[in-house]
Amino acid sequence: QVQLVESGGGLVQAGGSLKLSCTVSGRGFSLYVMNWFRQAPGKEREFVAAISWSGGSTNYADSVRGRFTISRDNAKNTVYLQKNGLKPEDTAVYYCNIKVGRIDYWGQGTQVTVSS
Repeated sequence: QVQLVESGGGLVQAGGSLKLSCTVSGRGFSLYVMNWFRQAPGKEREFVAAISWSGGSTNYADSVRGRFTISRDNAKNTVYLQKNGLKPEDTAVYYCNIKVGRIDYWGQGTQVTVSS
């Protein structure tokens, strides 16, 4: 059974920073790509960032590239999302995701609110 638990969300002013964490239980964490998604009120869930199993390759949505950094610590089964230069439009519930075979696993999400 794979379980994901996000933490680190909160309320921050525009221009501020937050670091999200997602800890994964279950075996084989280090074998899989890890992803962050977000969902703003009234909008569909959208891709934010991804990191390869080794951490050597990353990918970002255009809207966050240059401001957000994804990283992972396989020894701790944890993936991170460092968010700098936050904007009000970054307000959303942030979810981490892992796909094992054909199954997508999601955390419960963590709320990030950016005030102007």
